[in-house]
Amino acid sequence: MSEAIRVVLVDLEGVVLPMSFMTETLLPLSAERLGSYIAEHAEDEEVEEALEETGRLMGGYDLDPTQAESLLLRWMKQGRKATPLKIIQGLIWQEAYAAGALGGALYPDVADRLKSWAGAGLRLFVYSSNSQAAQKLLLSRCSSADVTGLFEGFFDTTLGQKIEPGSYRDICERLGVAAETILVLSESEEELDAAKTAGLATIRIARDGSVASGHEVGADLASLNIGH
Repeated sequence: MSEAIRVVLVDLEGVVLPMSFMTETLLPLSAERLGSYIAEHAEDEEVEEALEETGRLMGGYDLDPTQAESLLLRWMKQGRKATPLKIIQGLIWQEAYAAGALGGALYPDVADRLKSWAGAGLRLFVYSSNSQAAQKLLLSRCSSADVTGLFEGFFDTTLGQKIEPGSYRDICERLGVAAETILVLSESEEELDAAKTAGLATIRIARDGSVASGHEVGADLASLNIGH
């Protein structure tokens, strides 16, 4: 497989940064701040567009800030990866980072391995349910050495949901490469299933120990022999 790989498409949580940072720090922060942030920034263009999209997803309703907060919090509890929710969460995290209220770190093997892959000529991309802005924020603020510049591009749910094979086919078309030359790294079996259905190569990253999987499994990025 490694001989044919030209592109590495990585997820963030559980692959380059701890899932616990998302579940124990970032998500609770966005839930706590959501209502007040919407109230304070409802007229900001990016927030206004996200709220309008939230209403469209509900069938075209015009939501007031309180209704929007209630709906978005419900989506968070349901684990729904809706684009407008992810946009507002990213803005909240950006605010917290700017205020010095957030830390976090990449897994220790990540920066060196990404640099090694990029140096070997592999094209690196992120595909995450988080907004593109949040992806760049997390990568730049969670490492003493900013790895953002190693990535050629960033994909989020504006492209499509990660559990839909069509999303991965769209990525192949956008990059202009054959599906089998793209390797997807994720901790999500469902997302990897979708990528595999679309013809992409897949590896499940299992940092917390062995897992039952229909995909090749790697303990971390350092254990993967790609581009060598």
